[in-house]
Amino acid sequence: MVLGSCVSLQVGAALAAQLFGTTGPAGTTLLRLGIAGLLLLAVVRPRVRSWSRRQWLAVVAFGASLAGMNGSFYASIDRIPLGTAVTIEFLGPLVLAATQSRRARDLGWVLLAAAGVALLGLADGTGGGLDRVGVLFALSAAVFWALYILTSARAGALVPGQGGLAVAMALGALVLLPAGAHGAWRAFPDPHLLLLVGGTALLASVVPYTLEFAALRRLPERVFGVLLSLEPAVATLAGWLLLGQGIGVPGLVAVGVVVLASIGSTLTARPAPPVVAAAP
Repeated sequence: MVLGSCVSLQVGAALAAQLFGTTGPAGTTLLRLGIAGLLLLAVVRPRVRSWSRRQWLAVVAFGASLAGMNGSFYASIDRIPLGTAVTIEFLGPLVLAATQSRRARDLGWVLLAAAGVALLGLADGTGGGLDRVGVLFALSAAVFWALYILTSARAGALVPGQGGLAVAMALGALVLLPAGAHGAWRAFPDPHLLLLVGGTALLASVVPYTLEFAALRRLPERVFGVLLSLEPAVATLAGWLLLGQGIGVPGLVAVGVVVLASIGSTLTARPAPPVVAAAP
């Protein structure tokens, strides 16, 4: 289930990349979160009228982090390879885990991952170097991923079931409305684009979250974290197979280093580490 979630996420990201030429990263993110949010709202039907102010604040923060994480990530893969963006983005949960632990060993894993990310700057598969704006967007996505982990945990603790997730996705779409409305509108006259949008929403949001919730009921958190650490490698493979993106030997080594750092951080974590939630 966890590996299926990783594959679904990255196939969804590859589909999204094909929309950028028409809808743009912001418009694509708006469509993805909006459709996924509407689907989940229809299925879950959260009883929002009974929510307290504290619950609403938690869900709003969750939705804002979702918008920032997904919007930044899609803006990054518009400029740099998919595998590279996911690898850089993985710094977010790793740094969060280190700051929560405050152990020298965990800081060492973060430094190892940072060295891997620095190695990515040597080449982007074409020898031309990475787009700096794309890297900044990926780093921004890393920050929002860390915030997403914190806000999703708080919303999950305060709001029962998946109601908080459904409303947060809808709110995330509303946050992106000013930036993405013009691009999103361009998809509606084209049935082919609408099919891609639906596939992106399904594969990048609904399927992965469903699989991960089910997996967490069956797997220890440590095993779950190790499996999820393979996501940069899965993203690199998806970028190569679906988008024709190569990152060269230095890039492959860098991805391997970050995956190793993530696995090491998970295996040496304290008995109750924070669960790394799904990437965009």
